[in-house]
Amino acid sequence: MTVNTSDRPQIVHPGTPGRQPTLAEAPPQRRRPGPSPETGEFVRPLTRRQVDDRMRELGELYTNTSSHQVRASDASVQCRSAAFRRRLAGHMRRPGFELLVAETAGPSGAIGLTACAYGFPLRGDGPWWDGLDGYLPESLLRLAAFGRVFAIADILVERRVRTQDQSREWNLARRLQRRLLSDHAAALGVTLVDRGNADTLEALLSWGWRCLSADAREASHLAPSRLMVLR
Repeated sequence: MTVNTSDRPQIVHPGTPGRQPTLAEAPPQRRRPGPSPETGEFVRPLTRRQVDDRMRELGELYTNTSSHQVRASDASVQCRSAAFRRRLAGHMRRPGFELLVAETAGPSGAIGLTACAYGFPLRGDGPWWDGLDGYLPESLLRLAAFGRVFAIADILVERRVRTQDQSREWNLARRLQRRLLSDHAAALGVTLVDRGNADTLEALLSWGWRCLSADAREASHLAPSRLMVLR
């Protein structure tokens, strides 16, 4: 909240000795219009050709938004970016693949990439994603057979999205994951998180994801990853 005070001198009228000056009432301040959080960043899908054209930019976004930041001079930055691009290129071959980007205009008017999320529907008659079949309980396998389960492979957002207003529906990560599910009429989304990646786990929980309980799935609680579900 900003408190505005008038900077005009106060006037004491003659003939009223001892009267205390009164503050002149400031005119009401009008709030300067600005973009709402819902429209602050424009979300749109990219075609496979557009993803190919912007692959290097997406790799940079991955390293810039990674929860495990390393020095810009560290050679592992390039290795991690290249590994992400290879993984993304493999996922692009999956039927129903979709990648969303969030873009916003900077002070100069140039459009910049601020976030992305992508995934693909799971199908009962095709290969599973990164061993996910070892984590899905029978009930989700049946749902996947009807194309109602969507695997979200990555959500790349800035640190502020991870730490501010995570529970608000206009949170950018929530907008991206909701759009992916609605575009594919999916009943729920699934993803895997390494058990050692506490930062990503905390962010997903704040965006509405839930861990599937150990007694509700086939994978052991000692498995290297956690299965997360978004309804």
